[in-house]
Amino acid sequence: MKLAIVLALLSALPVFAHTETPQDRVLVRFPTTEAVKAYLREKEIDVTGVDLKKGEVEALVNQDQLLELQTLKAHFNFVIPQTMLRGPDPEYMNPAKIEARLQELAAKYPDLTQLRKVGESLEKRPIWAIKISDNPSVRETSEPTLLFNGMHHAREVMTPEVAMDIADYLLSNYNSDAKVRAWVESNEIWVMPMFNVDGNNRMWSQDSMWRKNARGNFGVDLNRNYPSNWNACNGSSGSTWSQTYRGTGPASEPETNVMMNFVSEIRPVFNISYHSYSELVLYPFGCRPMRTQTAAVVESIGKEMGRLMNYTPGTPWETLYNADGGDIDWMYMEMQVIPYVIEVNASEHGGFHPDYAQWRDKTVVRNRAGWQLLLDRAAGPGVRGVVSSSKTGKLEIDIADASGNKIQIYKVNPDGTYHIILNPGKYTLTFRSERSVLETQSIDVKDRRVTLNKSF
Repeated sequence: MKLAIVLALLSALPVFAHTETPQDRVLVRFPTTEAVKAYLREKEIDVTGVDLKKGEVEALVNQDQLLELQTLKAHFNFVIPQTMLRGPDPEYMNPAKIEARLQELAAKYPDLTQLRKVGESLEKRPIWAIKISDNPSVRETSEPTLLFNGMHHAREVMTPEVAMDIADYLLSNYNSDAKVRAWVESNEIWVMPMFNVDGNNRMWSQDSMWRKNARGNFGVDLNRNYPSNWNACNGSSGSTWSQTYRGTGPASEPETNVMMNFVSEIRPVFNISYHSYSELVLYPFGCRPMRTQTAAVVESIGKEMGRLMNYTPGTPWETLYNADGGDIDWMYMEMQVIPYVIEVNASEHGGFHPDYAQWRDKTVVRNRAGWQLLLDRAAGPGVRGVVSSSKTGKLEIDIADASGNKIQIYKVNPDGTYHIILNPGKYTLTFRSERSVLETQSIDVKDRRVTLNKSF
């Protein structure tokens, strides 16, 4: 479509600074040049997705922004039809449908599930999670915990479908598939299909492109609201109108606190947060040029997930831009979780709102390889155990590789459990209580997890 035609259409609409509705903007695709990326950051444009294979970024822009981009000699294409702006298919789940489906699963599989209201949203809607285990009412310290959650962002309607498919798949195949049975009997698996329940309600009832929670008439981006690296690297906004508004302070939103309290309780080894769209596997950190202390493990698993699903792996800052205050940074830095964001679907699938009949089943099937890899990896190379000690002070474990290089300092969980994911090799573990060394032990990690319980 010619720029002049689009501008003529836009000029017929009332445009007010920072108050546009989705109908006041058009979806355009740009090459990801440095000038374009700088402009998108400066103007805090609503970047909807990227295509790293083509070197392109998509964004919603208004008339003034189109003209400014033209002066930058930016080459762009208009994405027609504007599939995302029409709204999602009604088959996608809203908060009420999520709750009903979870209750149905809990009633059908009472011996394998525990349905739990883990907290409430700003508008007092329940946030639900379902535990899948062979002993769902018992905390089994010998077993690792994994968490899968969907919909930090309200318009990303495919993400609860992927999360719910995890629960459906595990429960429906438990009696017929030996591998599924082993996963369920060897792990405590938590699925939180819809985190941003208020935002999703608003997406259905008011604005099909609504992204944030329901704070005021502006909303807070829950995935810029976590304390770790909050407002650290120009990866969020302090303006309420921005799609990446980070809130008035770290963890200012009740939903963020629900997630933090829940993760602090269950202490997952792995987490996947499902988002859309761009076909990416993201891992910490969100701020350039930070990398994790355990990058050899975190990134190798992320790259393997990307290979299995044909998604592009990388950190947020490598794939497009800085993103501060995200859940994966907090989970890794504070809770020692190995966390990932998976961005499902692509622009050609319909972006945030893919055609349900065409893309729902294809998407959830494609994503099974990712979460199943983590279930396998929980039993793979690493060391797990329970430490009990009469010593005062926090228990920590120093991990050194075969060359004596310290690669990680692990803080033992409050219940005494620990689970350290490692690549195969020889390691030395030093158990400490504050500055006092309790014991040093060498281990040889191969293709299966080592169990090592200690009492001091």
